[in-house]
Amino acid sequence: MGNLGGNVMAAYLVVNYELTNSAGYKSYVPAVLPTLEAHGAEILVADYESEALEGKSGSVTVIIKFESKEALNAWYNSPEYQEIIHLRTDNSEGIAVAVGEFDLEHNLRILEAL
Repeated sequence: MGNLGGNVMAAYLVVNYELTNSAGYKSYVPAVLPTLEAHGAEILVADYESEALEGKSGSVTVIIKFESKEALNAWYNSPEYQEIIHLRTDNSEGIAVAVGEFDLEHNLRILEAL
């Protein structure tokens, strides 16, 4: 388990949000799918009825897998995605975070440095 031998590790986009304008948001999903496919992304989770176990969260949670953080950032910053991102951000409130695949040795080094 972990990143041994310098292998490129997967990265995940995790978004959680509450829709503020369903009508405006409806065109986002059909617009975003081709951009994800073009960048080799895989949707692992797409749940419009998420339940918070702790804290406050939105009802929409999506987790998308990319080959690497570089691939994730390439998609996120691509002209085709930047052209449509407003369909989500103008019609929802929430967060989007890029996270790396679990790497125990790396995480232990960070914790030791705290």
